[in-house]
Amino acid sequence: MVARTFTVAFEGVEARMVEVQCAVAAGLPSFSVVGLPDKAVSEAKERVRAALATMSIALPSKRITVNLSPADLPKEGSHFDLPIAVALLAALEILPRDEVEQVVSLGELSLDGRLVPVVGALPAAMAAAEADRKLVCPRACGAEAAWVGATQVLGAGALDQVVRHFTGQSAITPAEAGEIARPPQTRDLRDVKGQERAKRALEIAAAGRHHMIMVGTPGSGKSMLAARMPGILPPLSAAEALETSMIHSLAGLLGDGGISRERPFREPHHTASMAAIVGGGRGAKPGEISLAHNGVLFLDELPEFPRAVLETLRQPIETGDVVVARANAHIRYPSRFLLVAAANPCKCGYLSDPSRACARAPGCGEDYLGRISGPLMDRFDLRVDVPPVAFTDLDLPASGDDSSTVAARVAMARAVQSRRFADYPELRVNADAEGRLLEEIATPDTEGRALLTRVAERFGLSARAYHRILRVSRTIADLAGEAEVRSPHVAEAVSYRLSLGNPPAR
Repeated sequence: MVARTFTVAFEGVEARMVEVQCAVAAGLPSFSVVGLPDKAVSEAKERVRAALATMSIALPSKRITVNLSPADLPKEGSHFDLPIAVALLAALEILPRDEVEQVVSLGELSLDGRLVPVVGALPAAMAAAEADRKLVCPRACGAEAAWVGATQVLGAGALDQVVRHFTGQSAITPAEAGEIARPPQTRDLRDVKGQERAKRALEIAAAGRHHMIMVGTPGSGKSMLAARMPGILPPLSAAEALETSMIHSLAGLLGDGGISRERPFREPHHTASMAAIVGGGRGAKPGEISLAHNGVLFLDELPEFPRAVLETLRQPIETGDVVVARANAHIRYPSRFLLVAAANPCKCGYLSDPSRACARAPGCGEDYLGRISGPLMDRFDLRVDVPPVAFTDLDLPASGDDSSTVAARVAMARAVQSRRFADYPELRVNADAEGRLLEEIATPDTEGRALLTRVAERFGLSARAYHRILRVSRTIADLAGEAEVRSPHVAEAVSYRLSLGNPPAR
């Protein structure tokens, strides 16, 4: 007779249900796992055998076959250990079969029977809730999985606790959702001396999720400004926190027993490979652009990134997701991030200072920034020159608003956008609006429309640039608390678009 239980296999952020079938039949003693298991799954039988031995459970001298159905779906990871052990114990009539058929389980077994944390508990809980089943997982993963309130999560510390629970000896207390406390912000905008225009651009970018690039000499404060972006962004909503945490769960980044309401801030080095940025590698894992979903992706020294890596950013910026296509995997990950980039004006970095610039100035500036293609540069809504700060200015008292004040204005503008897009679940901020909806919410007044038309004709703006200016204008109006987009809002948006010198094709 066959005993059944359930677990999941991961395809991107989707957890596909897998039926674990176990049959104990007469024949030569053996223990085999079939159904396209990888090496880690095939080795599960040895870990299960050792864990059962610590509980004084000896396997019978029979033929034991475990099938992972559907058989044509590749199975990867060590989280299959626990469901294989549960199915085997049910086949041996140690656990009630009808009980184990109502649960989804995942977890790695150590040789002494302890349950080791695994990645993917949150997506597994989502799949269990959809199938109307309970979830059994390692105790360390319980607080993470319990955020899915539609299913009961049982976090066990060892296999013997699972056995005692199903046999009615000692019930496992359901896990409670845990939240990682938001650390206090030690980086404040008031720490940045001067750079008021860049601070204003940072606020606009945060309010409408507009992509931003800063160009300036070394030490002018570009990285310092970018590092303060998380302090002015609103915390993740419950839905956003679940979306983001599902990706981080698959990447094994939820190690504190819960999920965080803080928006991710990813800053990969310019030597990162394409697979690291976009996703891929073994199992087509999520890359930095997906780990930055609903948060910030900061690319320092942007021209130093390989050209092929930069060009792969173009599609995710437009669509909000990325498809990692490999010979054995075709995975879609969400990647709706705020891109903040920083660059020096030239290779040496001192193009604007004749006393320090290299002998190749000014041509070196065009060559250096020319590494950023026109189509990619066209996707930056805000382009900001960050001039050097005079040494004497560093002794001046802090100026401008602090991060909490700016964060309050950003939160107010985000709240306006949430009400505006209440009937459009796929839209959250002004950067998402397009087509007829964009025209309805961001068409400027007569004077603003005339200004935008003159700018488009004078500088040869692309259609993408035209619409991005409309979106930024709408955000500036939201920050000002005004319902209509007017000429001053358009003028400010245009000024950021042309800050770095606008080539005719952009």
